[in-house]
Formats: sequence, structure tokens, C-alpha cells
Amino acid sequence: METLIEVKQKEQDWILIFTFSWDLDETNADKTFNWLYTAIWEFQDKKIIFNLEGLKYLNSKSIWYIADIYSNIEENNWAMSICSCEEWVKDILELVWLTTIISTYDTLEEAISAIK
Repeated sequence: METLIEVKQKEQDWILIFTFSWDLDETNADKTFNWLYTAIWEFQDKKIIFNLEGLKYLNSKSIWYIADIYSNIEENNWAMSICSCEEWVKDILELVWLTTIISTYDTLEEAISAIK
């Protein structure tokens, strides 16, 4: 059975913002990130924010996907950041050193301001 995940997509100030809610786990990571890859590569301005404010769970496969997306974005001189993590999600991202390579902000407003 697939775990519930919701990812909302919106454009603001030539930035593509993905807002995550619920859980990212083995049952939905591949499907979710395949959709994200397509949405990102079709977006013209290549400024991406992952707003994790509603994310309740994040598994290692999802972390790998986030790192892979960032790697592709960085190779093409685009921009990506993460924002609004719950404390335990931020702790996990710090533990695997993701916050040392991907800019991470406390709020969406800070991320938008920084990525413009």
C-alpha cells in the first residue's frame, strides 16, 4: 500500500516551489521524484525550492533523490534550496551533510529572497 504524500507545485518570482506534506518513503519515493524530475527539467528559470514544512517522514532513498536533483541542478549552474523543515527533518539532513551543500532556510520567504 502506498503511503500518502502530497506535493504542491507553484511558481513565484520565476522560482519553482514544491511544498511537501505527509511522508516520503519506499512506497512513494520513486513515483514522487520521477514526477519532480519531469517538472524541474520542464521549468525554464531553473530556480527550485523544496519547502518541507509539512513533511512528516523522510527515508534514505528520498535523501538520495534530493541530493541527485541538487547535483544535476548544480552541474547546470541553476539554483536550489530547502526551507521550512521540521526540526527532526533538519536534524536528519544535517546528519547526512545535505545542509552543507544545499542552502537551507528557516522560512520560505528567506529562501525566496536568497535564491532570486
